[in-house]
Amino acid sequence: METLRSLGSSPGWVREDRSSCAFAWKSCWVYRETVGPPNTAQMELRDYQWEVIEPALEGKNIIIWLPTGAGKTRAAAYICKRHLENQEKSKVIVLVNTVPLVDQHLKNEFSSLKNLFQVTAISGESSQRLCFSEVVEMNDLIICTAQILQNAFQSQEEEMHVELTDFSLLVIDECHHTHKDSTYNKIMQNYLERKLKGQRNLPQIVGLTASLGTGGANSLKEAQEHILQICANLDTEKIMSSDKYKFYLNDRVQQPKKQYDLTEERPLDPFGAKIKEIMSEIHTYLNVPDLTTYFGSQIYEQRIVELQKEGAEGFCRKTRVCALHLRKYNDALLINDTVRVIDAFRTLEEFYQLERAMKELQDPTERYLVDIFDRNKEHLLAVAEDARYENPKLGKLQQVLQDRFQADSDSRGIVFVRTRQGAHALYQWVKDNVDLQQKAIKAGVLTGAGYSNQTKHMTQHEQQDVLHKFRKGQLNLLFSTSVAEEGLDIPECNIVVRYGLMTNEIAMMQARGRARASNSICSVLAKANSKEVAREQLNENLEVLMERAIERVQKMPLWEYSQTIAKLQHEAVVMRKMRELQCEERRQQHDPDLMRLYCINCNEAVCHGSDLRTIEKTHRVNINPNFRLYYRKSLDRVEIPRNFRDWEPGCSISCNKCGQAWGMEMIYRAVTLPMLSVKNFVVESPDGRRTYKQWSKVTFAIEEFDYVQYCETVFELDI
Repeated sequence: METLRSLGSSPGWVREDRSSCAFAWKSCWVYRETVGPPNTAQMELRDYQWEVIEPALEGKNIIIWLPTGAGKTRAAAYICKRHLENQEKSKVIVLVNTVPLVDQHLKNEFSSLKNLFQVTAISGESSQRLCFSEVVEMNDLIICTAQILQNAFQSQEEEMHVELTDFSLLVIDECHHTHKDSTYNKIMQNYLERKLKGQRNLPQIVGLTASLGTGGANSLKEAQEHILQICANLDTEKIMSSDKYKFYLNDRVQQPKKQYDLTEERPLDPFGAKIKEIMSEIHTYLNVPDLTTYFGSQIYEQRIVELQKEGAEGFCRKTRVCALHLRKYNDALLINDTVRVIDAFRTLEEFYQLERAMKELQDPTERYLVDIFDRNKEHLLAVAEDARYENPKLGKLQQVLQDRFQADSDSRGIVFVRTRQGAHALYQWVKDNVDLQQKAIKAGVLTGAGYSNQTKHMTQHEQQDVLHKFRKGQLNLLFSTSVAEEGLDIPECNIVVRYGLMTNEIAMMQARGRARASNSICSVLAKANSKEVAREQLNENLEVLMERAIERVQKMPLWEYSQTIAKLQHEAVVMRKMRELQCEERRQQHDPDLMRLYCINCNEAVCHGSDLRTIEKTHRVNINPNFRLYYRKSLDRVEIPRNFRDWEPGCSISCNKCGQAWGMEMIYRAVTLPMLSVKNFVVESPDGRRTYKQWSKVTFAIEEFDYVQYCETVFELDI
């Protein structure tokens, strides 16, 4: 209490009434500061926020560890304000890991700084990213996705390129992602290399997180090692959490009541039984072991992906095609276990409709597989439409939603699901559910902006529109993937449902943090005695383990902590150099002239490695004019909701012989070039055949595209 009195006598500190507080005293101290001219927004800092930012105001690198809803971003905004006021030649960049957070930070916590400084925000869908260095030059504070900054570091173009030393303060939101090959960690590896070389004008680092996680640890020692590694990656001097005002923080950031809503297995599942019967028939046709025990599991998916890869690399079309179809049937089982039976049926039906449309079905294996589905289609549809066989999870979800929305007409909630497909399926289920519609549930879908072959992605504008409607009350229930777990400024929810999820402790804590309204609940909805329930219970133990590990790191003697961090940083830089050396050796392993690419579906040889070029270090195109004989184009252009500096998307392309998708054309400076996706090809080297998911993994060098040379050669320009 003496500390509070001394703070109360300082300028800017005011007493805030806390009559609802359960403690002996009935008020708290809050630091309030006007950051702009009169009548502009005020920035208020609470006592625990002031406590955790103190070292950062002294220029130290810190991690701010506060629970969701405690105001980490506001604390960071104040650090930025003080930094820009007090540091000469200061420049601040705030990094986020998702596109929606860019606009959110600009409009919310950082908006008050716009009265004093030049502040802007850039995301992947913003045209400003194409002249990033100019934007940095013209502004005091930039909010952007981490990938944009990393691209700017690597760019050779003057209007795009920036250096790490152009910034004096680097704020990293959701900094627990600074590990392994994440973009955050690539940026910090750049920082650490410079630091170890003795460079002194590096930016101050401030990380923000609600959960540092345990990194898959099984013991306190391993969890502590994980926390120390994150600290080393971020060059952190201290992990700051509230100690003096923890009681007030806990009172302000209330935890929801957690409940397990468990269901039993379906009494009868004729749809699943028929799907498994079809899968067994395909296994017999393929003459491979019947893995019935694993049907409908992630384990089976992993095994069938390996079988598909073996078939592709061995030019065994029968194996590869059967594996592809088996994977689709396994997807249907997973969907059947998650949402409605009809959703699982529609997934299969859409797949086979596409097969007929894209392929001529001259291959006997493809005809056999299409015939199997056609023979069983009517039976599958009949049981899918029979309400007796519906998923019990949906009944339990309906009960949970009805209870909450009936008790409180102002209820607002989020149902977290594993996949985009699941989010859209549950949204449609609510729309079709008369009982839920009578509860005035207005549902929407929120998924990520990244591309997926599972279902359509959301654009940044679509995400913002959904969030805007949710804040305004035009929507009161979201079906969301993990995109809504972290950071987003979502109104306080009184119901959060984790629907059949198996995630780590970080995702559990982040999702739970969305339920911040009074008397809120967090429901874990899963089958009784399932792996999902076991994982959730493990996560609860890991949360406690993480807290103990952080406490141990915070209490380490300074000399021991400093030595440990220095050792980990040196090891990280050496390991990165070794990985780069190995990658370069792999890229030089084979002569591009000796490499051949085959269509993954029909095994037609289509080009050599020497026909390929790299554009903007990202896109692989074929510059051989004769390559156009091997593919056909779609009628319409590919739509990508982004603008690019030097190119635009053209038509999608596919194998002229079998219809297998290959990629798309890109129109680069008025030149049309086929841009290939390596996953659609088998790559043959003198050492054998392989499939790849990424071009960066191939074992031959691909030269940079020379625009002038290409135009002069192909178009025979007389210059």
